[in-house]
Amino acid sequence: MRSLAYILVFAGLTMAGAGVYSVWTSKEGERRAEEQWQTQLQQRPDRRATRGGVLARLSINRLNGHWIVIEGADRAALARGPGHLIDSAMPGSRGNCVIAGHRDTQFRILRKVEIGENISIERDGRTFLYRVTDRRVVAPTDTGSLDPTSTPTLTLVTCYPFYYVGPAPKRFVVRAKLVAFILRQ
Repeated sequence: MRSLAYILVFAGLTMAGAGVYSVWTSKEGERRAEEQWQTQLQQRPDRRATRGGVLARLSINRLNGHWIVIEGADRAALARGPGHLIDSAMPGSRGNCVIAGHRDTQFRILRKVEIGENISIERDGRTFLYRVTDRRVVAPTDTGSLDPTSTPTLTLVTCYPFYYVGPAPKRFVVRAKLVAFILRQ
């Protein structure tokens, strides 16, 4: 009986350690992406999007949320920050710009986003201002929110429920429309 207790304690500590390691690696990846973003701002390089490269900076100022968006939404990209779905529109352009992020790190804050909330994306010396028009929970098979749009649209997607343990059964989608853009000097 005592050995079973030791095994269970060891298993629990191992699982907790794996969770802490996962959060730490995500935070470290976000820190490195932020450094790359700052370097790009200073150097103003050619801003063609490359898979795995830094694409933009996403901000929800009211909630003090700021993330560096990575081009691509595979496992490696999402470990560094929210990922831009490659086949979706670029920030500020006509169409649906889709950005996905983990619910347990970057995008947990989306639960506090309200209709009418402003979300901004900085890219190529411009800041694109979007206003939230919808937020909803959908089944993973409901991919309608990823479809192209005729107007400049921003779609943020994460897993749901936010505090679910294991693979989440649903998706949380925030939809916003472009309302302005600002050219930086």
